[in-house]
Amino acid sequence: MSGTVQQGLTALSRYFRKAGLDTPLTDARRLLAHVLKVDPGRLIVIAEDPLPDADLERAFILAARRKDRRPMSHILGGRMFYGRWFEVTADVLDPRPETETLIEAALKQPYSEVLDLGTGSGAIIVTLLAERPQATGVGTDLSAAALKVADRNARALQVADRVVFLESDWFAAVGGKFDLIVSNPPYIAQSEMETLAPELAFEPRQALTDEGDGLSAYRTIAGGAPTHLVPGGRLMVEIGPTQGVDVAEMFRAAGLENVTVLPDLDGRDRVVVGEMPRD
Repeated sequence: MSGTVQQGLTALSRYFRKAGLDTPLTDARRLLAHVLKVDPGRLIVIAEDPLPDADLERAFILAARRKDRRPMSHILGGRMFYGRWFEVTADVLDPRPETETLIEAALKQPYSEVLDLGTGSGAIIVTLLAERPQATGVGTDLSAAALKVADRNARALQVADRVVFLESDWFAAVGGKFDLIVSNPPYIAQSEMETLAPELAFEPRQALTDEGDGLSAYRTIAGGAPTHLVPGGRLMVEIGPTQGVDVAEMFRAAGLENVTVLPDLDGRDRVVVGEMPRD
């Protein structure tokens, strides 16, 4: 035996700290818990249990991937989002806690037909359908590989019979009207890409940037949404923290009303909401 679980955790944390990771202990806990197939919170309970050599070796093999700044979700095969486990691969954007702001806002009012533009892993639409068992939806993405991940997540979370995934350039392949349209589009400007965390190099570039000013997707979404919203239907998009004013103006210019910019838990602008007039 190499030692105890606590000693293994300490060794992993030291390894990550030396590599310059921002959250060495958190990463060490998640990785060792994954290897041991336990909840991270349980590590304190089993801290003095022996840690087999094979488990420690496997943990350090995975740690080497994390040291290279590969996202933890890619190493573990997924992540928790709004209380559910979602498969995550290099073909999709890693769902982030900030996006739960959009989920919370959507759940404040009833909805029955949802359109998710640029669905990626399906985290948004699958969550919205799981939270509302009577709702149905459509998820679109330009990436066929991403749609396969979304479909697997829908099946794993038992909403596959209520969602259709389409390969589409925003609204191009979409018909019908919806009472809720959501999107977390690429909003990073090309000029900002070189300043991003190194983990983002492992995520699909087209899900991160529009290769322009970071606002082109919002122009398309705001312009096309009125054609696909029922009277009173809502459009909700996630934004970068400096884009609230610009995106809100796009919503108003498209004829939407009651336009609001919502903050995330850190107080940063995160979601813009608008409604289709009822008259």
